[in-house]
Amino acid sequence: MRKLFITVLILVILVGGFWLWQNYQNNKPGQYKDLVTLISPTAGEYISSPVVVEGKARGTWFFEASFPIVIVDWDGLIIGQGIAQAQSDWMTTDYVPFRAEITFIKSAVKNNGWIILRKDNPSGLSQNDDAFEVPILFR
Repeated sequence: MRKLFITVLILVILVGGFWLWQNYQNNKPGQYKDLVTLISPTAGEYISSPVVVEGKARGTWFFEASFPIVIVDWDGLIIGQGIAQAQSDWMTTDYVPFRAEITFIKSAVKNNGWIILRKDNPSGLSQNDDAFEVPILFR
């Protein structure tokens, strides 16, 4: 009985470890699927206004070399918004660097919120919507 328990415990640890490793490989910090990588600011970082948002996204995330970014407070209220501009040719399926400078008004209630990078969706069709949300803190 003890041997069976130890074998099951080892199996559970191995399977759990493999699952964690797979999740880490597929969801690296600052990365959304294989579509967007946020370089700055990083998740959990303190930001102040104006904030420079930089990273890289697949060309399919852009439309006319841009995509929208919003900053929301703890309650989901939009406190700042801007447009990320491609820094090179965006008409590709490869990664394209982007940059945006966004001014926001810090919440007086709490100091946490999110930066939301939204895939540009000129069609307006909900099946083409996508977004990458990164938690941040306000100074």
